[in-house]
Amino acid sequence: MSQSIPAHVDEEITRFIERLWLKQGVSKHTSSAYQTDLRSFQKFLTAEQKTTLLNVEPHDLERYLLWRRQQGLSPRSTSRALSALKKFYQYAMAERLITHDPTARLARPKQPQAIPHSLSEAEVEALLNAPQLDDPVQLRDRAMLEVLYATGLRVTELVSLTVDQIHLQQELVRVIGKGNKERLVPLGEEALDWLQKYFAEARETLYAKPGNWVFVTRRGGPLTRQAFWHRIRYYAQQADIRSHLSPHTLRHAFATHLLNHGADLRVLQMLLGHSDLSTTQIYTHVARERLQQLHATHHPRA
Repeated sequence: MSQSIPAHVDEEITRFIERLWLKQGVSKHTSSAYQTDLRSFQKFLTAEQKTTLLNVEPHDLERYLLWRRQQGLSPRSTSRALSALKKFYQYAMAERLITHDPTARLARPKQPQAIPHSLSEAEVEALLNAPQLDDPVQLRDRAMLEVLYATGLRVTELVSLTVDQIHLQQELVRVIGKGNKERLVPLGEEALDWLQKYFAEARETLYAKPGNWVFVTRRGGPLTRQAFWHRIRYYAQQADIRSHLSPHTLRHAFATHLLNHGADLRVLQMLLGHSDLSTTQIYTHVARERLQQLHATHHPRA
């Protein structure tokens, strides 16, 4: 299929992929695969003399999935392609690009659980130490990184923090998560110290009247999640961290390191703000891998 993709469709695919990556922390590898899947579907539609993937019916999807099988593509890749299409059409419905979801009645494929990548404790330490503290912007960033690693907040939760959500005396942060659900998360002494240092030395230097936002820019508003993600990547380069990164890297590290040090899964569920324990259980696989590595390294009969 050498057919070209209409420009407006390609732009919408790109916009969807960017949102998926920034908002849900989907890895670059998965994002790239989803983009390929969506473009492949559009090329199939063009070859079939259909319009665009924004104007399809369920039978078009069924024919596409059948075509993939006929091409000898693996069930795993077809399962991933259907996941990409389902996510895209959910996005398109939310954005009012379409009036009905053509994947609504298609069975959701059972995907093998993806194990989130986590930085090692040494890599986290290097990342936290990367900002130059004589710069108020980088002092702010250090405080943000410390709070993120100490609490496991989602990036969107971090950048939207307001002053009244921070309880310095109790060493707690009140988080407003998905579905406006609230939870209390301990800050810990290290993050608290950096937060107080930021308040004392950098916040009003960045903007004289910062208002209610905790982490402000020089214009006085909150840092966007996209801007903070660029800051994380910058500091990772400064620290020579070559591991895979995503906007949720420090959240994954928070969860994995807590489990490695003996945290209870139910407590971790509460801290992360997961409504379903099965979402939290993915991190037990990471902790188990770490235990197996330690066993292989140190046991005399391993």
